Amino acid sequence: MTTSDAVDKRPDDQVTDAGAEQPAEPPQAEPTPAKPGYVQPAIDVTALTELLDGKYAEVRNLVRQNMVEEKQILLDEETMSTDDFRDRVRDVVVKMASTGQTGMGFPTEYGGGGDIGGSVAAFETLAYGDLSVLVKVGVQFGLFGGAILQLGTKAHHDAYLHDLITGKLMGCFAMTETGHGSNVQALGTTATYDAATGEFVITTPDDASRKDYIGNAAAHADVAVVFAQLDIDGEGRGVHAFVVPLRADGEVLPGVRIEDCGPKMGLNGVDNGRIWFDGVRIPRANLLNQFADVTEDGAYESTIDNANRRFFTMLGTLVQGRVCVGGAGINAAKVALVIATRYANVRRQFEATSEDQEELLLDYGMHQRRLLPRIARTYALHFAQEHVAAALHDVFSGLTTDEQDRRQLEARAAGTKVLGTWHATDTIQECREACGGAGYLSANRFAALKADTDVFTTFEGDNHVLLQLVAKGLLTDYSSEFEDMDQFGMVKFVAGLAVGTVLERTSAHKLFQAIKDVLPGGDQWDQEAGLLDPAYQQAMLRFREEHMLAGVARRLKRGIDSGMNPGEVFSRVQDHVIGAARAHVERMVLDSFIDKVSALPDGDLKVALNLLCDLHALSTIEADRAWFMEHGRLSSARSKAISREINDLCRKIRPLAGDFVDAWGVPVEMLRSEELIG
Repeated sequence: MTTSDAVDKRPDDQVTDAGAEQPAEPPQAEPTPAKPGYVQPAIDVTALTELLDGKYAEVRNLVRQNMVEEKQILLDEETMSTDDFRDRVRDVVVKMASTGQTGMGFPTEYGGGGDIGGSVAAFETLAYGDLSVLVKVGVQFGLFGGAILQLGTKAHHDAYLHDLITGKLMGCFAMTETGHGSNVQALGTTATYDAATGEFVITTPDDASRKDYIGNAAAHADVAVVFAQLDIDGEGRGVHAFVVPLRADGEVLPGVRIEDCGPKMGLNGVDNGRIWFDGVRIPRANLLNQFADVTEDGAYESTIDNANRRFFTMLGTLVQGRVCVGGAGINAAKVALVIATRYANVRRQFEATSEDQEELLLDYGMHQRRLLPRIARTYALHFAQEHVAAALHDVFSGLTTDEQDRRQLEARAAGTKVLGTWHATDTIQECREACGGAGYLSANRFAALKADTDVFTTFEGDNHVLLQLVAKGLLTDYSSEFEDMDQFGMVKFVAGLAVGTVLERTSAHKLFQAIKDVLPGGDQWDQEAGLLDPAYQQAMLRFREEHMLAGVARRLKRGIDSGMNPGEVFSRVQDHVIGAARAHVERMVLDSFIDKVSALPDGDLKVALNLLCDLHALSTIEADRAWFMEHGRLSSARSKAISREINDLCRKIRPLAGDFVDAWGVPVEMLRSEELIG
């Protein structure tokens, strides 16, 4: 990479009105390069697709083929009744299961593919198509099937896995309750052991404890994995998971009450429901007993003595859901960007540079600013997701058994899910607006993309709650006490034992010395280093992350030292906690992008991806320029230089934009946007 801070002398960029109604015209010749002497790289789209698909290209192509075969669902869903749409989605899911696509992560002896990484790749790619199908797959094979696989033992695997992998046995994942939400340890549903009969009695004590928003529950689930408070002779043993039958031959069983959640903002092909249990009795064998068991006479047994650690270990096995939702959000953003970029390459508006021909939308600087940094961020998140998916595969395939690796995976999965799903929400909206009034038509797919992905920011954990999980790992350095602490315990831990470690680890002296070892300028590294030097870009994000983290530790200690209640201390610094966690994840995302590009052989593809990586890095700094300026790491002149550099990068990337989005391999049948893209 080279530095280019020169002021661009071109006229001010023009803002367009993408909504004005004019007929689309075929794209013309690509615009001239941004600066004289600049050599424009060329992209081999096939080679870039191979890079992005990675080791799971065959899996991803299978999913693409299956989606194309079921493309009609994208058209029919708008005319079907809710019941018909739900049944159609179920039928598509079962049909896809017959191809092996949905069973990639299950053991081969039960008909699965034995490849957890492959299952994540399949799920991510499914996000190019109808998202009700994606979520139905996630509920059936990820949540329900994942709970049986990870929390159950061989007896449960033998009893359920083959039928659930084929879709013969439909199930649901009954964790969330109306009154408890993200606080899973406080669930109200009870499972009381009756030693006289060798059964657990499942009970919903009040409406706050009803299971709510449960996918598959309203119409299709035969059984549920129910999370409930285990009670043995009046002693609470914490939350455990149980297999509870819901229906037989399509009829709801006695003692079970199910209510439809009704119409939703989106994903109406998924049958979400509420469930109550009135003294439902299940055999003792229906306890998913990977981490704890109850003997016939009522003795409680577990290899994990600490109740909190046992609870977090149990939840940690379900991290795959967060990895998958994050990947789905990133891929949904890709669909929106493909449509908006193709549209901007054919739609013309105003005679900006010619008296007899209107300008293509993507030739306008503001339109480039709207789309190209989001394309760059999507690539960055793609490579970050690739990293976390590989870590998931290694941990859950037993290739690594280090407990700290597992805890770091949980935090990284949470953080990547947060950025990926927020990115989807932001990008889909911006792309809709960039297509003007045409983007508002449901025929052009944005209506469904917006409605169906909006819930991703609260799927598998509310994003702000998940960032607190990330911060907890950072503040405790993923210590052995990690699973033992609630947020108040974390406050005490950090303020007491950990604060010195945090402050030492994030000390300015150590950070500056590390930076000065790789960047010129001494104490003025942030003024002297080239803007396009990846070491500079990483140093800026690392400085922000560690400064924020140290600030959180100091605030926690100051509050505790003044005698303040730990809960109040945490509440007062919660915005700083969230900020530090987000800064940490953004730094990791940039690292993933830089590492991926630096490993490529020299050539046009590497040059092109370096342009995109630079755009992502500088756009990230620019977006938080106020913080960097407040903390003395960005002068006003330097800040303006970054904005000029971003504009220059956009002009260089503009001729490559179509190739960059085509390389994602979104089947054209999934775009549903003939009016926009021809």
